[in-house]
Amino acid sequence: MHEQSGKTLAEVGAIIEVNQGSLSRIMNGDRGTTPVLVKAMLDCYGVTDPAVREDILDLVRADQAQRKKWWGKYSAVINTTQYGGYLELEQSATSLSSYEPQLIPGLLQTPEYARQVITAMRVDLDAKQVQALVDVRMNRQNILAREEAPKLWAVIDEAAFRRIESKPAVLKQQLEHLLDVEPRPNITLQLLPFEIGFHPGLYGSFMLMGFPEPNPDVVWVENLTKSLYFEGSEDVGRYTEVFDHLRATALGPPETRSRIKKMLKEL
Repeated sequence: MHEQSGKTLAEVGAIIEVNQGSLSRIMNGDRGTTPVLVKAMLDCYGVTDPAVREDILDLVRADQAQRKKWWGKYSAVINTTQYGGYLELEQSATSLSSYEPQLIPGLLQTPEYARQVITAMRVDLDAKQVQALVDVRMNRQNILAREEAPKLWAVIDEAAFRRIESKPAVLKQQLEHLLDVEPRPNITLQLLPFEIGFHPGLYGSFMLMGFPEPNPDVVWVENLTKSLYFEGSEDVGRYTEVFDHLRATALGPPETRSRIKKMLKEL
């Protein structure tokens, strides 16, 4: 249908107001869609036969039922954090390059560390909502243990380790967890030490996500009021350049492991 139309993905995306990367993932079956969006696509492609349209929409509805995500039961609290789009991308990524200046990455957090972080950052949530987000964070980590797990490369500023020194029991458990997961072949962990001084990561945290071809890479950035992602080659290229600089400057994995062990001894 797409090939017969003679339209490019960029042209179709502009007509139905969906970015090209998302449309590409839908076309390749890497991302689900909705009947409303499919109706717009059918209009764009000039498909007017009611029987054909209904057959296609039936397939979409069946796919929707099959694609129900594990985080669906947390939709109330996820919607308030604009988190759903991130989870969708993270689940289909083949590589994840994370830089964190203040926190241990969510994919590597212990439950108690996650609870402390979410409680402190989300003062608008009650205890039940906090626990729901902790559950989501722990469920996310299952992707690192699945058969075709994505490769996670995490560069973490030393500030993230020092920030919770006032709670030594929580820090001890978190450091021990990092030592437990770091040997996995799909996980690379680097500590960015204070002694390097200023660096280009001071703008804040970000996550680079890689996907199977032809899907473009994405960079995800989160702030206080909203989260957003960029997939333009210029944006992704700039963040990739910064990440390459940070991992070249950070301690190597063996030195990072030694530094974490030293922190444990200091507790």
